[in-house]
Amino acid sequence: MRSNRIGMKLGLIIAAIFFIVLLFLGVSLYQMFSSFYHSEMKTEITEMTSHVSTMAETTEASSEEMMLTFADFSNVSMFYINAAGDITFHTGEHNPADRTFIRKEDLKQIFSGNAINLEHEDPLGHRYMVIGQPIYKDHQITSAIYVMASMQSMDKSLTAIRNLLILSGVGAFLLAMGITWIMALLFSRPLIMMQKATKKIAVGELETRLDIHSKDEIGDLAAAINNLAADLQRYRDTRQEFFANISHELRTPITYLEGYAKVVKNHMYETEEEKDRYLDIIYQEGVRIQHLVDDLFELAKMEEGKISLSMEWIDLRYVIHQSVQKVSLKAKEKGLELVVHPTKSVPFIRGDGMRLEQIALNLLENAIRYTDEGRIDVYLHHSSTMLTLSIQDTGIGIPDDELPYIFDRFYRVEKSRSRQTGGTGLGLSIVKKLVKLQGGSIHVTSRVGKGTCVSVQFVLPMMQEDQ
Repeated sequence: MRSNRIGMKLGLIIAAIFFIVLLFLGVSLYQMFSSFYHSEMKTEITEMTSHVSTMAETTEASSEEMMLTFADFSNVSMFYINAAGDITFHTGEHNPADRTFIRKEDLKQIFSGNAINLEHEDPLGHRYMVIGQPIYKDHQITSAIYVMASMQSMDKSLTAIRNLLILSGVGAFLLAMGITWIMALLFSRPLIMMQKATKKIAVGELETRLDIHSKDEIGDLAAAINNLAADLQRYRDTRQEFFANISHELRTPITYLEGYAKVVKNHMYETEEEKDRYLDIIYQEGVRIQHLVDDLFELAKMEEGKISLSMEWIDLRYVIHQSVQKVSLKAKEKGLELVVHPTKSVPFIRGDGMRLEQIALNLLENAIRYTDEGRIDVYLHHSSTMLTLSIQDTGIGIPDDELPYIFDRFYRVEKSRSRQTGGTGLGLSIVKKLVKLQGGSIHVTSRVGKGTCVSVQFVLPMMQEDQ
């Protein structure tokens, strides 16, 4: 039962609501029947009293004989009351010694020409409905008539109705409780599954998934939990991979530094040229570590939003020209043709010139690094709303299944080339962050063995300054 507390609470709440509704409905029905019976009985006795009063005023026979006959026929008790409040005549089963129903204020009303009605309970506990009306003689009120009818039959009927309502209510309540309990179990089962799943996720079982596909809020919550688990699993795997990559990237140059420093320190070289070569390796590996640390710090600052941009109007043609000049020697050393397709004029964009050059340099260096022969084309074109920089190479290309991951930290398409090419695996991650910070977007298309095209798009402002 402890594992299904939600079902219990839900069942008890719905059962309590059913009980309140049934109780209210039962009381309302009982009051309705009671009011109906009282109204009908009051109407019947009032009409009977009016009829007796009219007969007493107009009949030639004696009032006593008429009242006796009528009382026996109608199963009521009748009393004649004079102006002094004395009973002058009585007929019926009611004991005339019980005069508690005759009250002075009621007599005043009757002898003033008004009818009265009341409910009376005798010393034995029998209940009666009493109707009192005046009797006229020669347009003068000479006496009053009280008609008393037993309410025993009505009380029995109301008791039977009350018992029927109680039995029906209990039956309906039990049936509702059964249905409610089943519904509560059905509704709470997904919640219990979610509770167990979240507990597993909390202790690190991030492969846990919920098999709930209902098209409602519960299904949406289950999907959200599955997405959260997938994101946490991806974050855990990325973090583990990140630390593994950091360890790998640092271990290799540190090993070189330690080994060659030991060689130089212990004079384990034969010539000065050999010594200089070892020192050059130490220097290169030190530079490699410095680049890695710089890239890590830069990426961390961008992810934390601590990087500051110096925004100004930039001519992207000039940025591309500067970047191509800086990498042209690397392209020439590999025998690659680096072609910038001229553009007459392009709109200025708002950006950070240094960061835009960093983006262009990184993309150009990647294109050179992963292209062994052929050419690299640089395009710059624009529409009415967009300025696009495209860098197309004829390199090794990227498989389709690896395209979604190329912007992940330390991700390399050609892992075997990592030492040869000298990249840190952080360049594209930094590029994507910088593009996003300046309001742009980056897209990559590629074919294995044919080459890769990287396009960076910037939205043009609505108002351009004259160039």
